Amino acid sequence: MLAIDTATAQVGVAIGRDGRVLGEVRIDGGRRHAEELVPAVEYLRDQTGITLDDLAGVAVGIGPGLYTGLRVGVTSARTLAQVLEVPVVGIPSLDLVAYPWRATHRRVVALIDARRKEVFAARYWPVPGGVQRDGEYTVEAPAAIAAELVATGSETLLVGDGALEYADAFAGIDHVELGGPAAAAPSVSALVELAAARFEREEFCRADEVLPLYLRRSDAEIAWDNR
Repeated sequence: MLAIDTATAQVGVAIGRDGRVLGEVRIDGGRRHAEELVPAVEYLRDQTGITLDDLAGVAVGIGPGLYTGLRVGVTSARTLAQVLEVPVVGIPSLDLVAYPWRATHRRVVALIDARRKEVFAARYWPVPGGVQRDGEYTVEAPAAIAAELVATGSETLLVGDGALEYADAFAGIDHVELGGPAAAAPSVSALVELAAARFEREEFCRADEVLPLYLRRSDAEIAWDNR
């Protein structure tokens, strides 16, 4: 399986088999997703000895996230799946931020920087074998999330690049801890593991059925309306 996530500033690519990662590349290249993705895939193919013909499926993080980066990742995954005639699985990128922290006993809040002083957010509770989302995927101001954390009083772990970008908004909340840089980007290792379980249950789809999870319009659309 080839796994791709480009929802944040980081390009993440992994190749896995039976839910186990054979190789992984993560590149923090700013907004150069289109330039970084194909070389990362080629490098992994060379290092693992896996050819495109060996692939039985493609997995992709569908966001929410940066509009341009997300479009690059989803379009690339769809194109590969169509050319190789293999199924594809799309998993929300916020799930990929939260899943690596499934062993914690605290509530997990995943935040992806949405720019414009907002974050994409989702709340999770650890359950046996994973995490369970509590509520919808949202786009919110960091201050609103901070107020909610103060009101609930639950021991909480904040993860994702949105937590780091707006760390000042959460400073001083005693029962809240930030996950740090290691928890900043969606995990393509988690994508391999979660997608493998979906493939086993045959919960995959055709390439044209995979769509990005956009929670708001792009900057270009808003600028056009303003003009």
